[in-house]
Order: sequence, then C-alpha cells, then structure tokens
Amino acid sequence: MHQPHPQSHPIVACAAVLDGALKDVAAVEPGFMSVGDKQAALTALAAVRSQLDALSARVLAAAGDVAEAHGLRDAAAWVAVQTRATQREARRDLALGRALEEHPWVASALTSGGLRTEQARVIAEAVDALPSHVDADTREAAESVLLGLAGKHDARDLKQIGKRILDVVAPQVGESHEAAALQAEERRAAATVELTMSDDGEGRCRGSFVVPSHIAKMLRRHLLALANPARHTEAELREESGDFKPLRRRMGEAFVEYVERYPSDATPHTAGANATVVVTMTLTELLAEHATALLDDGTRMSAGQARRLACEAGIIPVVLGADSQPLDLGRTRRLFTKAQRIALGLRDGGCTATGCETSASGCHAHHDHPWSRGGLTDLTNARLLCPRHHRLAHDSQYAMTVHADNKVTYARRT
Repeated sequence: MHQPHPQSHPIVACAAVLDGALKDVAAVEPGFMSVGDKQAALTALAAVRSQLDALSARVLAAAGDVAEAHGLRDAAAWVAVQTRATQREARRDLALGRALEEHPWVASALTSGGLRTEQARVIAEAVDALPSHVDADTREAAESVLLGLAGKHDARDLKQIGKRILDVVAPQVGESHEAAALQAEERRAAATVELTMSDDGEGRCRGSFVVPSHIAKMLRRHLLALANPARHTEAELREESGDFKPLRRRMGEAFVEYVERYPSDATPHTAGANATVVVTMTLTELLAEHATALLDDGTRMSAGQARRLACEAGIIPVVLGADSQPLDLGRTRRLFTKAQRIALGLRDGGCTATGCETSASGCHAHHDHPWSRGGLTDLTNARLLCPRHHRLAHDSQYAMTVHADNKVTYARRT
C-alpha cells in the first residue's frame, strides 16, 4: 500500500491511503464474493462514499485561496479544470461544502457515513427554504426532525417531507407557509414554460419541453392510456427484433398517436383557418402506389402516409390537376362524427383485421375507399382499424383484402 509522506497534511495523507487501498482491490473480482460479503461491501462503501463526499466538499468550501491564487471566480472553477469535472458538478460540490458549514449537524451525520450525500443536500435546502421570520430554534428543530427521518426515507421522500416540515415543528405557521410556497412554485413554473423542436433532416424531429408538473402528469396519464398493452396485440408490443418494446418507445408511439388523432375542429383558428397541416400532391401522385406529397412547410412525406393521415388527423390534402390548379380542397365532412364512431364500435366491435383483438376505443376510423380519392365519410365506407393495421392499410407494400364477414387480411406484395 502507498505510504504518505510523513510530513503530509492529514487530509492529503488520507487521500493517499485511500488511493492505495482502492488500487489494492482494483483487480479483485467481486463476482466471486458471497452474498453476505456483497451486502456488507455495498452498505460499507455507501457509507465511505458519504464520508469522502463530505470531506471533499468541506475542502472545496475552504479553498477560496486556491481560486485567488489562479485568478478564478471560485475553487469550483479550478477543480473543474484540474479534474475534468463539469462546472455544474463542481459547483454542486461547492454548494454542498458551504451548506455543511451552515448546518453542522448535517455535516456531522454525513461525515460519519450515516447520511447519504443527496439526503444532506435536501435537508440543508429544506431548512434554508424556511421563511425568514422562522426563528433559530424552529430551524434547528426542523433540521433535527429531518435528520431523524433520514434513517427511513431517501432523498426524494425527504424533499417532499421538507416542504411541509413546519406542519410538524411549527403547525401554527406551517399552513400559511405551504400555501405561499406552492403559489411561488406555481408562478415560477408558469413563467419558465418552454418547448423546442428541431428537425434532423432525416424524417425525425427531436425536442424538449418544460411545463408545470401537473401538466406533465396529465400528459403522461393520457399517453400511458394510449400505450396500455391491453389496447395492443402482442405483435404491436414487440420490436422488429422480436423483443418487447421498452416503455419509452411505447410512450413515443403513444405521443405520435395523440397528435395524429387530435380533432382538427378543436384546433385554434388563425387568420380564419384551423391550425391544420396542408399536404399538396398532384392527382397522379395521389393515385400512384409510390409517390411523395409536399407539406406546406416545404418538407415531404409519402403519399401513403398522407392518405392514412387524411382519415383522422388534422391534415388537409390539396389535390392539383395537370395545370397545377386545385381540384379538391377537402369535402365538407372528412372526419367521422362521434355518433358514427359509436355506431362503428357497435358494428365492428374493435379492429376488423383478422386475429386482432384491439377494442373499439383503441381504433381509428378508416375509409375503405380513401377520402383522398373521393370516398365518402359514411358507415358503408368505414371500418375500425387499430393504429398498426391502419398503417398497413395505407402502406403500398401491403395489399388489404375485405372478406364477406367484414374482416380484413393483409399480404405483402411481391
């Protein structure tokens, strides 16, 4: 084991000993440990990590002179450069070190290994977030209670408990504080909403958003309902490789369905027109098996995709004649009404594809004779298809056959 220099500072010597000890076991294969040894190692290493995090944060908080020596804003900037850590990571450690200086009980618990690092952050933040009129005794009581609860709750639970800690240590002020804190949180959430989308030029778009938590919960609940395995066949739940699709993909597909099925008559009006997407294609392209359509923003999609979306999505096909003049700007009623959907559900019972068990609520209303080719929006020209079979109905690679019992089958074209 590496021996520190006899005149090294105790903390430097400790780092050297730890470095040597870790290198001594670097080649040891943990797979051969017994279950008991693995359990003991995992809990002991968690405690050691907490102790090391506490020591590192304390040194960082005391390293203002290091920043001055190098003309930097703070020691976190120097650490980030020297250790190749991110600025964000280094500043979080610096914030923890400063918090430990203000909360000696938290520092003691973390230094002893009895507290996890994220728990320490959460407890310090919860106490610091108490209103300025809360006295020192109440703050100490809040910190003490949270430290006691840390033995049974993880950082996530402690964060929620911390928001209402005054209900425990000072009920007389807890209710008004919670209301004020929630109002401030809601105002902050409303003021920071944003959404960004960027097309990658390869038929995909990536994006991110920030919305109030309750909106995200509503959206998640809607998407989980659409992604519910009970709405899909086993084939729909499996990837091309045969493995089951992970939740993130099923949620992505649910989001696509959510947007495609949003009723166009519910979209806002701008300059007298619904916020719909206009797809332009010639009559020849519309009738062809292999063709493309032009969207009103200059991008393209396959004509089959356009025909599929025309069944239900907020999309308006504009068909052009040989002289590039519009032949059809859409008929009066393209989408099936609620009453028609109910009637289809009673008649078809669910997806009309042979062997598919998707219920009516999970299906799209499909025009047998495509609406984009003059088909009417009535029950004699309609059937229910699940999202997967609806895509196949508009896929030029497959031929759909309607049988006497109103069921349909698909066969790949050769």
